[in-house]
Amino acid sequence: MASKDGAGGHSPLEQFEIRELMPLDVGGYDIAFTNSALMMVIACALTVLLMTLGGRKFRLVPGRFQALAEMCYEFCANLLRDTVGNEGRRYFPFIFTLFMFILFGNMLGMIPYSFTFTSHIIVTFVMAMVVFVGVTVLGFVKHGIRFFGFFVPPGVSVVLWPLMIPIEIISYLSRPISLAVRLFANMTAGHTMLKVFAGFVPALGAAGIFPLAFATALTGLEVLIAFLQAYVFTVLTCLYISDALHLH
Repeated sequence: MASKDGAGGHSPLEQFEIRELMPLDVGGYDIAFTNSALMMVIACALTVLLMTLGGRKFRLVPGRFQALAEMCYEFCANLLRDTVGNEGRRYFPFIFTLFMFILFGNMLGMIPYSFTFTSHIIVTFVMAMVVFVGVTVLGFVKHGIRFFGFFVPPGVSVVLWPLMIPIEIISYLSRPISLAVRLFANMTAGHTMLKVFAGFVPALGAAGIFPLAFATALTGLEVLIAFLQAYVFTVLTCLYISDALHLH
């Protein structure tokens, strides 16, 4: 049971509690279906539904679903083309899926009493590790042993290699950490702040109009941040793919 705060309301951190919806034990391992897993399934289902409805009937003047589907498609396609080039077209399915999964996960978390699975570091870290391992494998497949040249900054004197190469390696290995923490921290901090200010509204009575107004404005900001964080995660993934393909 989550702890209560001093005002007698629920703790702002209670919204991040993972709850078991369907117990399941396989070979001694607890793989219960949770609220986090449910929201992931819903995010995937909404992505499939959007693209299905949007691509069901193509019209010269697109309807709502077709326009929205085309907007998402063009956004990811342009993002990939601008950062990777034409060579990155083969990675479009992964980039599009990644963007839509994170975007729907963030947006679903804005619905009251729902759950934001991107607010858990284990979820964001797994996604970041998939990107990191995939990009590293791509680099070795593309360049072989020459991929290690990525850790030698161009134009740097050989004398500085013992200093610069460890820095480049550490920077490269920190990529999944920065990807995971950035998304997790932004979603957690924003939702916690929203919960805190919302808790002031009933506690202050008539004066609660001020925290209510601030919470309303903060909600709009959080919607923008939800989109921006999906964009940042995706654009960094595109840049990492570009690095793996072109080596600097």
